[in-house]
Amino acid sequence: MDHEIIQPPTEQPHPPRRVFFRWLTSAAGAVAAALVSVPFVGYLFQQRKQSVHWVALGKVAEFPFGETRTVAFDNPLRQPWDGVTAHTGVFVRREGPGEGAVDRFLVFAVNCAHLGCPVSWFPQSGLFMCPCHGGVYYANGQRASGPPPRGLFHCEWRVVDGNLEVQAPHYPTLHDTLDQTT
Repeated sequence: MDHEIIQPPTEQPHPPRRVFFRWLTSAAGAVAAALVSVPFVGYLFQQRKQSVHWVALGKVAEFPFGETRTVAFDNPLRQPWDGVTAHTGVFVRREGPGEGAVDRFLVFAVNCAHLGCPVSWFPQSGLFMCPCHGGVYYANGQRASGPPPRGLFHCEWRVVDGNLEVQAPHYPTLHDTLDQTT
């Protein structure tokens, strides 16, 4: 007689730890995807044009005729994560009286039109120079040489009650220059 030994059917053990880690990995991936997508969705639904902020740069009398000065200020368009970059500036030159004896000014962003490096003003040569890639601009902001595709970005300005004000600059691009006329 052949005796067969009958063994109880073996159950496939469910690896509960593996199932837990699969769920944990899926949940962590979903949370990470949600966190990454929040700024993108916010960007898509934000208002394209923010309200206009004007920043006082000083009394008109503080800017001598024909002299280019750097004026620094805290940008009111800053975000909490901007840190030190929220402290920005502009180059200002008083050109003298224009139509109706109203003073004219040239106000430029400090950013090079090439890659946005801050340019420096050299009064001895009458040139703005970019230390990053050798961009050079004339005193009127036009491109002189180097890789920049255009001149310096002009800022909107106005005189109110004897004070020179500039429209708070954001980072200028060719599609959204600071000057509404260019």
